[in-house]
Amino acid sequence: MVCVCTPLGLHPADFFPKTPGPDYDLTPHLEVFGELRNDFTVISGLSHPEVGSSHDSIFSFLTGAPHPEIRSGFRNSISLDQFAAEQIGGLTRFPCLSLSAEGFGLSWTRSGAFVPSDLYPANVFARMFLDGRPDEVKLQRQRLSDGRSILDMVREQARQMQPALGQRDREKVDEYFTSVRELEQRMAIAEEWSQRPKPQVDAQQPQNNMNSADVIGKTRLMFDLVHLAIQTDSTRLITMLLLGTSQVPPIPGVSLGHHDLSHHGQDPQKIAQLRTVEIEKMKVVHELLLKLKNTEEQGESLLDRTMVYFSSNLGDASTHSTKNLPVLLAGGGFRHGQHLAFDPDNPPPLSNLYLSMLHRLGINAEKFASSTGTLTGLES
Repeated sequence: MVCVCTPLGLHPADFFPKTPGPDYDLTPHLEVFGELRNDFTVISGLSHPEVGSSHDSIFSFLTGAPHPEIRSGFRNSISLDQFAAEQIGGLTRFPCLSLSAEGFGLSWTRSGAFVPSDLYPANVFARMFLDGRPDEVKLQRQRLSDGRSILDMVREQARQMQPALGQRDREKVDEYFTSVRELEQRMAIAEEWSQRPKPQVDAQQPQNNMNSADVIGKTRLMFDLVHLAIQTDSTRLITMLLLGTSQVPPIPGVSLGHHDLSHHGQDPQKIAQLRTVEIEKMKVVHELLLKLKNTEEQGESLLDRTMVYFSSNLGDASTHSTKNLPVLLAGGGFRHGQHLAFDPDNPPPLSNLYLSMLHRLGINAEKFASSTGTLTGLES
């Protein structure tokens, strides 16, 4: 499962088809994916209930946690990828990869703690495929063992303090215990996998792109690693943030930053440049889908075996709207080649889609976040 977010929305008129069903006309954004039409579904009308209009809605993109726009007192919940990792993360060297082209990320633990993202492709490649010297491997194992011993000691000290604490402080300690357990589980998995050889790949370690304005170039490097990670079964769960910055991207015909263009105020010239930027983003997603489509595994393409979810926390960045989020779902064995259109004024929760994705992973959860069931129309 690969979850990709472009946090400044997509211009609705350029993304959403006008008609539902299988016979929709490709919009400018979807024309990029033309030859893959039968491998993806476009979904309109979905949103997270109780997630208000704000850039802070990015916090709830994969969690569905209510009211991130009210910063004071907001507490996040577990993200889709981390929920899945609790069930199947131990099957691979990396329970989940959290990646980002620049800055923030999408993953949150069960206790609502942010999972830092990997920003540098060279580092990600090294973690996945480069074995250290024997002394480095030994040192890493010792650090993992020492870390678990320290956690045991700190947990015991906190447990001894608990009877003397008031109710609110006890709740805080319980949150702390949850975080400790999560960390212990990650360390146990890392310790086990540190004793196994890493896969060999016919690829060179990439050079980091240090141009902070070149989000497209950074994303292309990361998507190359996403393909390798899935191909080598290094992980089955990946998140990727395609941040849009205020810097002018190195794209011909573009003279303003993505953030400025997304707040276009219906200016035709800004919308034209925004379309150019967004199509470049669609192209790198298309490249990833093609690589997965052209890689065979056990008689199927990797795309058939991997769901790729591309969306945004904003439906229309010009108004900061969190309604009618743009959704493209590819691969994964779902029924595709269609536009599923839901009523944006009375939509099913976006988490219904997330529950369908969990079920496709073999995780038979009854509920995720605000879900009321699985999303209808995707059954193969």
